Amino acid sequence: AQVLAESGGGSVQAGGALRLSCRAAGYILDNMGWFRQAPGKEREGVVALDRDGRTTYADSVKGRFTISKDNAENILYLQMNNLNAEDTAVYYCAAESAAACTRVGGMWSAAYVEKWGRGTQVTVSS
Repeated sequence: AQVLAESGGGSVQAGGALRLSCRAAGYILDNMGWFRQAPGKEREGVVALDRDGRTTYADSVKGRFTISKDNAENILYLQMNNLNAEDTAVYYCAAESAAACTRVGGMWSAAYVEKWGRGTQVTVSS
């Protein structure tokens, strides 16, 4: 079975950092990335990583978040620095098998995601 499993969430104070991991079991890292969903809000794209290495970050996280992957271990990472309260959300690992992450309005659209992880909670206190 193809499974995406996130880990690394937790609670930090504003200005702190966390690193999320997504282990892809039975799944070859393809076009992948991260979404997040805050209470009462729609799920939004955080960062998309195409198979050719192209990345697209949401404006709200540019300069603070960095996506990377370990192809040998089949793990996707999200390094999150200088966190603020607005980053509080459940973070989801996601994958799409198209030629690239399908972007709508400049950002990866959740409607085209084919595989989701269960999510990991990130809570930032101010």
